[in-house]
Amino acid sequence: MKSIGRLSQAEVAALVCSHLAGQGIHVVLSGGAAVGIYSDNRYVTQDVDLVNLYQVRHAVLREQMKLLGFAEEGRHFRHPDSRTLVEFPPGPLAVGGEPVTVTRSLQLPTGILQMISPTDCIKDRLAAYYHWGDHQALAQAVLVAGHQPFDVEDVARWSKAQGHARAFRAFRDSLPSTPRPRT
Repeated sequence: MKSIGRLSQAEVAALVCSHLAGQGIHVVLSGGAAVGIYSDNRYVTQDVDLVNLYQVRHAVLREQMKLLGFAEEGRHFRHPDSRTLVEFPPGPLAVGGEPVTVTRSLQLPTGILQMISPTDCIKDRLAAYYHWGDHQALAQAVLVAGHQPFDVEDVARWSKAQGHARAFRAFRDSLPSTPRPRT
């Protein structure tokens, strides 16, 4: 395996995810790093958000990250040879209060990365747009929608349940073409 300094952000995330899974600690990638993966790296962020599914104590996460060479800095973990920061938001894994029940596995040279689906990634970004008016988050949702098949009907249903059916239309109207059907 190449040195951690030469790993992509996704490879670092897979390394951490697989290491933790081997210790019975389950995390799922969400946030901007998921946008980056699903948009073929047209969106770039420095941090990786691995949602701590079962509320494993922070001290346990700190010890496991130390075994991988990461040190805690504030709310992030940093490896001295990598630009990628790792953060562990607490569970439950949810978008807009709705539980995420389907995740994807991505096999990388450094391990298996568990991550939210493209549909839930879009909902995650739209939640920031709906609730905080974050237009960058809307652009990220459009990026993912332009690169991945997703369940547009589920996003519409979820948006309506969030009280943002009108804002969903802004998202839908921002799409470069008709969304590809979910596979």
